Amino acid sequence: MEHISTKEQLDALLKEKEVIVFKHSDTCPVSAEAFEEYQAFTVSKPSLPAVYLVVQEDRELSNYIAETYHVKHQSPQAIIFKNGNVSWHESHWRITQESLTDAYEE
Repeated sequence: MEHISTKEQLDALLKEKEVIVFKHSDTCPVSAEAFEEYQAFTVSKPSLPAVYLVVQEDRELSNYIAETYHVKHQSPQAIIFKNGNVSWHESHWRITQESLTDAYEE
């Protein structure tokens, strides 16, 4: 899993068929638990490009995602992109390995 911090990195990844992004807060215990679920999901899907950003450090990228893809900023937040568009997003306690798997397999 790669840490990204720029919109250029994200834009390059979105040229892939699919990518999943996790917006992580490094000060929030809910985000820490959701990040563990996200990591477990990414291990089970090694061919899916998976990245994360830290909202405290990567605010510009976080805002770019919210504004460009019309996904209200939340943290923690998981976003699945397919063919350059948001196909699913969820936040907080609803980010689980099961919810991520279900969304990805739809």
